[in-house]
Amino acid sequence: MYRKWGVGLRALLMTLGALVIGLIIAGVAANLWMVERTRGRIDHQLSQCAKAPVGIVFGTSLWSRQGGRNPYFAARIEAAAKLMRDRRVDHLLLSGDNRTRYYNEPVSMWRELREQRVRDVDMTLDYAGFSTFDTLVRAQAVFDVERALLISQAWHLPRAMFIADALGLKVEGCAVQSEEADGIWRLRAREWLARLATLGDLYLWGREAYFLGPEEPLVIAEPPRVSAQAVAASLELQAREKRPEEQEGQRGTPGDVDAEVTSPEEETGGGEGASGSLSAADTARESAYDSPSSSAP
Repeated sequence: MYRKWGVGLRALLMTLGALVIGLIIAGVAANLWMVERTRGRIDHQLSQCAKAPVGIVFGTSLWSRQGGRNPYFAARIEAAAKLMRDRRVDHLLLSGDNRTRYYNEPVSMWRELREQRVRDVDMTLDYAGFSTFDTLVRAQAVFDVERALLISQAWHLPRAMFIADALGLKVEGCAVQSEEADGIWRLRAREWLARLATLGDLYLWGREAYFLGPEEPLVIAEPPRVSAQAVAASLELQAREKRPEEQEGQRGTPGDVDAEVTSPEEETGGGEGASGSLSAADTARESAYDSPSSSAP
């Protein structure tokens, strides 16, 4: 009798082992497939990222689990702001989780980008981007996006682009550079599993977005018109940056432009003010804005 139990247990263990090995092989195959299918459309230098009418910024927490500022969030914001300044994208769709009044990824991104002088009219907030899948489905179905530049870390873009391809979106990837935070191995392991789950979402159980709602096509505003004065100021400031030894003696000339960054709380009267200074290029561009939007989401 014990011998029969031993044979049965051995057969069960062998079956489970074969199942585990099969899942591992399937996971590796899924990962390699997604990476290879999207590799050629991911740029790792912001200056080389493809131009697109819309840049989709995927939400993540402002703070890391260790309590400091999340470097992945910061890198996405910095990249999105630079892509807007360089006019590589005309509009930003900020999509993230808004599970509670105290956790709001889209508003956190909006505030940070506003401080970097991205105009309100150049940003749209998607409060129901609960996952990469939901963000892309809603970009197409709700915001009427057909072509976009996906802005995220290199390890996240293959899955995002694979989903977009399956939905029929025309996308390119812009990989942002960021410092690796503690626990990066957990993120990469989770991403490895998420790629495998994505195949089930798309081809097996027919996943749908958690929430869609009415259509809200994006309105892409005209870019700011750059005046001759702004161009002159930009060239003068750039020349100063090339001559560090002369900067001290040239401060206070008519080419200097100071600008104040207004926080959302200041405009609504709901908090303390925050201000900051602009870089040379940002200052020149800011002077060219005809009528920056001041509406809050």
